[in-house]
Amino acid sequence: MGRITEDLIRRNSEHNDCVIFSLEELSLHQQEIERLEHIDKWCRDLKILYLQNNLIGKIENVSKLKKLEYLNLALNNIEKIENLEGCEGLTKLDLTVNFIGELSSVKTLGHNIHLKELFLMGNPCADFDGYRQFVVATLQQLKWLDGKEIERSERIQALQNFPVIEQQIREQEEAYCLKRAKDKEEAQRKLREEDENEAKERSHSVFEGQSPFSVEHKDHVQEGQEGEYNQKRFKDNEDDLEFWNKPSLFTPESRLETLRHMEKQRKDQEKLSGKKKKVKPPRILITEDGKVLNVNDPKLDFSLKDDEKRNQIILDLAVYRYMDTSLIDVDVQPTYVRVMVKGKPFQLVLPAEVKPDSSSAKRSQTTGHLVICMPKVDEVITGWRQTSESGTSPSDSSREHTNQRYHLPSHRKLPYSSLHCHLVARMHLPQRYSYLAFTDDSRCECSCLFPKLRLWIYRALDP
Repeated sequence: MGRITEDLIRRNSEHNDCVIFSLEELSLHQQEIERLEHIDKWCRDLKILYLQNNLIGKIENVSKLKKLEYLNLALNNIEKIENLEGCEGLTKLDLTVNFIGELSSVKTLGHNIHLKELFLMGNPCADFDGYRQFVVATLQQLKWLDGKEIERSERIQALQNFPVIEQQIREQEEAYCLKRAKDKEEAQRKLREEDENEAKERSHSVFEGQSPFSVEHKDHVQEGQEGEYNQKRFKDNEDDLEFWNKPSLFTPESRLETLRHMEKQRKDQEKLSGKKKKVKPPRILITEDGKVLNVNDPKLDFSLKDDEKRNQIILDLAVYRYMDTSLIDVDVQPTYVRVMVKGKPFQLVLPAEVKPDSSSAKRSQTTGHLVICMPKVDEVITGWRQTSESGTSPSDSSREHTNQRYHLPSHRKLPYSSLHCHLVARMHLPQRYSYLAFTDDSRCECSCLFPKLRLWIYRALDP
């Protein structure tokens, strides 16, 4: 038996990038759902909701869906129309082939003033005498009933005969309720008998010891047990054929009984055939010999950029725009990066070794893309170079540039000895960091970005 869970809704909302709070259309048909729950809290913007062919026995937890326009509950176990007053925008309601016997419950739809189409065919109430006239007179906002347009003359006639028709409907409802109570008692009696028979079979198998259908038997089948195995299988086939040929009542209990029989048949088939549920093997991300593989299970677009200016590698991963960031997990390693998107791995081998501790990951608020910046390990600070048109050496050119910038002489006389201060070493920094200046204590300091960094200059004898 199925239940409505957040994971189930997300799996059926891929058309909305798996975002559930802004869903406008949701299809949960054929999921064996027994109860309506959580939808009014998680998906309040729903306009279309498909819930046909389930096992829902009651209309509930939909009153907060103010924008809901179309609700499909066909082929369920609903016995009464209720709890739809809060669906103010409801225009179409499909309740085909349910078990609605209380036709008077359609009066609750009088609050849905925008309701134009209603489907009740295949319900016990549709067999009542005066069924159509009663619905047409009760719901005057309706334009179509069971796919047939309501004429103006038909409504006038139904309103004129409404007191007589209402009395007929009330009598038929009472008769149906009595019959329905007997059907429920019979169904409960059968269910108790089935439970007792199953308990006897279990106790009998325990008394005899190990079941002939155990795992050991499947692995080592003996000739004496093979005949018993085939006999059991033949008997199950006969029981199954008898079940489907036996006439049954059209009740919610009969639908549940059919579902239980199919579930039991499936389990018995798995036991007899020895089939187990196939578990998908885990994705291989790193081979046995340590080789890292490139993997893109989420099938996302990406770009890998080598930023030489900042000496880093940038990965731009096109993650779904509205996907929750909690569903993303980033793992940066020295030689590769791995991103888990909704449990699916994206792994990429990097062209150079990076620093995982210095890496950062950010997400764009406009596109939703995930940007991972990974600094390289082999960080080299390159020096600023200036081409000289006059053929002078780089050191001369550098000295001239320094003199022009600070208007200082190339040799500065010190107050002691005949020593002169020469600029014999130059710091290799990018262009915007590479200007040097002398200070009074024969030191030079970087004038940009490194104000506290000072370099001692060698003193040499004047030639």
